[in-house]
Parts: sequence; C-alpha cells; structure tokens
Amino acid sequence: MKGLGLSEINGNDRIDNLILYAILKDAANILLTEDRVIHKKAALLGLSDRVHYIQQAVEFLKRLYSSIPVALPNIEELELHQIDLNSSFFNSLRENYSKFDEWYKKASREGRKAWVHRNEKGQLGALCIYKEEQSPIVTSGNVSIPGRVLKLCTFKVDEIMRGRKLGELLLKAAFRYATDNKIEHIYITMKPGKQIYLEDMCEEFGFYRFGEYIDKMDDVFLKDHYIDPPENRFEPLEYNIHYFPHFKCDKKINKYIVPIRPEFHGILFPEIEPQLSLIVGSTAGYAIKQAYLCHARLHGICPGDILLFYRSQDLQAITSLGIVEISTELQDHEKIIQIVSKRTVYTYEDIKKMAEKKTKVILFRLTKHFSQPIPYKWLIANGVVGGNIQSIRGISHESFTKIMREFAPSSRVHAH
Repeated sequence: MKGLGLSEINGNDRIDNLILYAILKDAANILLTEDRVIHKKAALLGLSDRVHYIQQAVEFLKRLYSSIPVALPNIEELELHQIDLNSSFFNSLRENYSKFDEWYKKASREGRKAWVHRNEKGQLGALCIYKEEQSPIVTSGNVSIPGRVLKLCTFKVDEIMRGRKLGELLLKAAFRYATDNKIEHIYITMKPGKQIYLEDMCEEFGFYRFGEYIDKMDDVFLKDHYIDPPENRFEPLEYNIHYFPHFKCDKKINKYIVPIRPEFHGILFPEIEPQLSLIVGSTAGYAIKQAYLCHARLHGICPGDILLFYRSQDLQAITSLGIVEISTELQDHEKIIQIVSKRTVYTYEDIKKMAEKKTKVILFRLTKHFSQPIPYKWLIANGVVGGNIQSIRGISHESFTKIMREFAPSSRVHAH
C-alpha cells in the first residue's frame, strides 16, 4: 500500500496497511485494535475517528444503543485528604511506585488538590493530582520551563472507565485552571511506551515531547498555554489544537451561527443546563471533541471555521463557540456512525431517523461557553442577523468582532 504514504518495512507493516486500506475504502466500518502503531498510522490517514481501542468501542456501543441518552460525567475538585487512599483505584500506582503512599501523604499535608470523577457507586473512576511550579527544571539536560507552570502529577483513568471521555475531561479541567490563573505551560511525565492511551490523548490536545525527565526514566510532554499566543504557520484548526482555548479569527475564516433546538442543545452542552446549578461541587464541564448533526444545506464549512451555537425556541441566544474539525453531508446512517463513533451522544435510532434526509455532519472542538448568553434581540439590534435564525447562516467578520468585544472582551483570538 505504498500509495498511502505509510511505512512498509516488513510483512506486519503490510498487513497493518491493508487493514487500514479496507477502512479507508469503507470495506469495514470501524476497526478495533490495541496496536498503537495502527492508531498512529490511522491518524496520518485522517482515520482516527474510525479506529478504536477496545474500551472506547465498548463505551461507544453503550451510548449508541442506549434507550436513554447517556450523559457524560462531571469532574469535581477535592483536596487529597478528602480522598480515600485505601481505595483499590491506587493499586496500580503502588505497583509502579513503591513509595506512592508516602508521597501521597506528603502531598496531602502540603494541601495539594486533585480533579476526580466517581462512578455510579461513588468509587474513584479517574483522578488527576496537580500542582503549580515556578520555572521548574524538568529535563535531564537541566532545561527549565519558564514562568508559572502547571504540573499534572498523577493522571489515571480506571481501565474499565476508558472510552467515557474522562481523560479528556481531566485535561479540560487543567486547561480551565491554567486559563483562569494565567498559567502559560502545562506538563506531564510518562514512562516511554507504557502509557499509550494517555500519550495519544495528550498529543490530540497539543502536548509534545519536550525531553527526557530529570529522573531519566520518564518523558516530559509539554503543552504551551500562552495568554497571548504567537503568530505562526499553523492552519486555523491546528492553531486551536496547539493553543486551546485560543483560536484564529481573521477575515479569511468563516463564521456561522448554528441554531439548535433545546433538547439537542441539552445533549451537546449539558454542563450549561440550568438544573446543573443544583449540583454540589465544581464541574469541569463535558467533552471538548463533539459531533453535531442537522439538516442544513449550507456548503463550504471548512476545518478551522468558527461555529456560534444558538439555542432556539426557549432561550433564543448564542451560548457557545466551537471550531470545526470536519464537515460533510451524508444520508447513509452507517457512514454517519463511522464518522461520529468516538464522540457521539446520539443513539442509533436518533442517527437513523436523521439520515432519512441528507444530514450535515460536523465534528468540532468546543472552545468556550459565553459567560452571558447573546440574545436574539441584541443580534438584531446590532445588525448581526436580519431575521429569524432557522438554519445555519454565515455572519461577517465585523459582526463576529462585535460579538466578541461585547460578550467576551477578555478572550484572546488570533485575528491578524
């Protein structure tokens, strides 16, 4: 399969490439494999959304065939002394680090905190212990990361919980913390080749290998989280991935208002539903990578374009902003499932019903919720729209600039 541009050093490579070629040509819908090399090759071919680790597929099938839409879980912030160290959740960490309990108790005395998810039984399902550092030396070559830095010290998602977006939610908590506290770098250490799920996920959200850790046993993965990111050669989507939550916003980038009925808005953005104000404890919100389905016939939506999600009927206001990854039009429900499989919160019946007509499929990265919804009356009064918002519609760069100045003045966008 040399035409794919993939390496083919031996027979195993050729078999891997043939399998991926079958996925590329739609001879099969979705590939399940624990082989990380295949996952890497799938990313090069743009097939990541159709190549699953086994636990990801299990969770996808649960969501797809559930009679009730499955809500993605919340993350709460706790001090370490509030977490039961005797939980079996920590056993694998003890196996890899014999002094883990001693380290944990010391970190607890220091007042350190963690982002935590509990499963349906109240047991630990995912955890990220974090701390702030100042210009730490992190590599064996004595290279430091300048300024205030957020270190993700212990990051674990229980094996049976994988595929539920928990790792993504922990990262989202870290990004929000760094943004709120004006921290410009985030890093995590991993044992080479031992934490493949974590490494792959981090790379999807802009982390890159920075060097060998000072203990010479781990690798350092760094995320640049600049307050004011630099100009560079990145295309709009890549820019958002590398510098999330920042995004490019020049005149060449299209901007769209996307109307969503309340019931679907609640599925996509449950974290801003009014009733969640009754939940005790802080929440990091839900997944970053999402999918949206509709019957709009608008063409020309491209990767990196900006989506402003408008809740119609009851609220009649723009609530959220996302960056397009993929936009296509399909009427085959099986092909729609192929594309949205890793991120859908729609059931099989939802998708099948939608596909009775040609369906717009948009994969996007949720970048922000506006702290104050942008009402329809304001949009009309300021010339952003000239009538009812019933389908996806483009708006001008000038109109988008008005919105950001009025409702997100502290947001940093790359508008050159």
